[in-house]
Amino acid sequence: MYQISKNTNSISKIQETSFSNLNYTERANLQEWIAGTPDIFWEELLIIQKEFDGFSDTRERLDLLALDKEWNLVIIENKLDDTWRDVVRQSLKYASYCSTLRRSEIIDIFQAYLDKFDSWKNAMKEIENFFDIDDLDDVEFNRTQSQRIIMVAWNFRKEVTSTSLWLMNYWLRVQCFKATVYVQWEQHFMSMGQIIPIPDAEEFVISMSSKQQEEAQTKTVMKNRDKVRRAFWAKYLPVANEKSTLFQNINPMSAHWLSAWSGISWVVYSVVITRSYCRVELYPWHKATPEENMEIYKKIYEYKDQIEESFGKPLHRDELPWKKATRISYALEWVNVFHDEDHEKMIEFLSTYMAKLYEAIDPVIQKIK
Repeated sequence: MYQISKNTNSISKIQETSFSNLNYTERANLQEWIAGTPDIFWEELLIIQKEFDGFSDTRERLDLLALDKEWNLVIIENKLDDTWRDVVRQSLKYASYCSTLRRSEIIDIFQAYLDKFDSWKNAMKEIENFFDIDDLDDVEFNRTQSQRIIMVAWNFRKEVTSTSLWLMNYWLRVQCFKATVYVQWEQHFMSMGQIIPIPDAEEFVISMSSKQQEEAQTKTVMKNRDKVRRAFWAKYLPVANEKSTLFQNINPMSAHWLSAWSGISWVVYSVVITRSYCRVELYPWHKATPEENMEIYKKIYEYKDQIEESFGKPLHRDELPWKKATRISYALEWVNVFHDEDHEKMIEFLSTYMAKLYEAIDPVIQKIK
């Protein structure tokens, strides 16, 4: 690293040193820096645990555990100044341990992390926000062979780099990042550079056969879910159409929601089905601007008492800043669209309360549109 001098039109070298020379430690410093700034790896990561030791029959613990935007678990191992020859074996063990983690376990792991460091946050909501989704049922994370490994060190030994490159031929996504520390006068600087694989060539490393295998697995899972949802909507629509005209021109579909136009652009009535609840709602779509969404919501909210009196129940207000919208909703908890025994209860709830929501809000829509 060099410092540029405009005055002399020259550069001067900034001294490179080791973390230990500056009395930095792996756990108290390097690990905390990465946990606080996970985009240091040039991508969005959600840190879900530090010093994770929840493996059965072993006292081993990995440094950091994260989720990436492709729904994979990311195992992050930090070595302060120099990797030792067994770091790859250690990382592979952690990846194998994590491969068995189920959706509920991942959420519990993250909640335990939040309870310790951000006690007011909810793990499911944070994950939904990270993936920009309404329903975790639409996320198939931690699929077979999808675990990633990131290793961080100031120096990588040859046996580590050669083994990492070899593993990549077998569809394992391994990345090595060189963390370099510099000192100039009283100031310390750090750079983080990916050395394996070369960033520009990284997308070509993944084998086509592995990609096809993952796509086939995902397609099977999604096909089964689509079938259940489509069957549910086929049972729901006839009942709903007896109580309201909202969905008379809607056909069963595979999504976890059905929507009908409210009379105002980008504002819809929706019914939502998930693995843990079902919901009726009025929802300004994110395609409107934040200002338009807020203006619509404020106008509707002026009639809050009138709407709730007509609806017969308190309505929930959900502000969704990541989607630039505000949702008005009423939900039934502890039901699962993938449990046939819950369908009758869900259909009765959705058809009854969507009709009530429409009857309560439509007069207001007609006034303000």
